[in-house]
Amino acid sequence: MNNELIITPKTKVLQMIEAYPQLEDVLINYVPAFKKLQNPVLRKTVARIATLQQAAAIGNVKIEDLINKLRAETGQDLIHQSETLMYNTEKPGWFDESRIATTLDARPMLAAGEHPVNQVIADLKMLESGKIYQLTAPFLPAPLIDKASSLNFDHWITKDPEGVHVIYFSFKQ
Repeated sequence: MNNELIITPKTKVLQMIEAYPQLEDVLINYVPAFKKLQNPVLRKTVARIATLQQAAAIGNVKIEDLINKLRAETGQDLIHQSETLMYNTEKPGWFDESRIATTLDARPMLAAGEHPVNQVIADLKMLESGKIYQLTAPFLPAPLIDKASSLNFDHWITKDPEGVHVIYFSFKQ
C-alpha cells in the first residue's frame, strides 16, 4: 500500500482509493455521483482513468474544496489555489441544431454498468467535418470531454433542471 501518494487534481480516482481506501466513502459523500464507483465495471473503467479534477467537474464542486477535503483526511497540507480545466457552457458560434448528425443517450448504457467512452470516440472519429455529435448523460462526463478535446473536438455543455447533461461535439475548424 502506497500511503506516500500526494493528492492533486491530476491524481486518478482509483489510484487514490487504492492508496487510501478510507477516502472512497469521503469521495462518495462529497460527490454523490461517485456512488456509482461501487459498480465493479465503472470502478475498473471510470475510476481508473478519471482524475480528481474531472471528479470535481462531474460533481459540480470546486476542485480546491475536494482536494482539501481529501488531503485533510490523510493529514496532507491543504492547497490554496489550483489550475482548473474549463468546460464550455456558453453556446458557441458553430452550434446549429440542423447540423446534428449523430446522437447517443448514454443513460441506458451506464445503467447497465457499461461505459460509453469507446462508442462515443468511435462515433466522433466517423463524424463528418461540419457536423455535430450530441451526447446525453446523467452526469458531466469530464474524462470523455477531455479525450474528445485531445482529438481536436470542440464541445458545448447544457444541463437541464433534472441534472441531465447534453454535450455537443464538433470538429475544431
